[in-house]
Amino acid sequence: MIQSVINNSQAASLSSSIVKPAATVNETTQSFSSFLKQSINELNESQAAADTATEKLVKGEPIDLHQVMIASQKASIMLQTAIEVRNKAVEAYQETMRMQV
Repeated sequence: MIQSVINNSQAASLSSSIVKPAATVNETTQSFSSFLKQSINELNESQAAADTATEKLVKGEPIDLHQVMIASQKASIMLQTAIEVRNKAVEAYQETMRMQV
């Protein structure tokens, strides 16, 4: 019968590779804020792209109408989504503030 023995250093290295510590509050805050900034930048870029496409169409530059409409709808949907996420966040905050401690 073969018996395998794991010493303390092997056990510690095994447990550290299996169980990763939870992210700290600071790391979570930074990742959320970077995600939020990136999302707002993408929204801004889509709005700018829609505006640019519309201006090109109005000036008579070579651009297809369907490209303008797609850019406009994409920007509109992204804006509506951002507004709904903001509304849900405000609603969650208000619900939290109503809780009795």
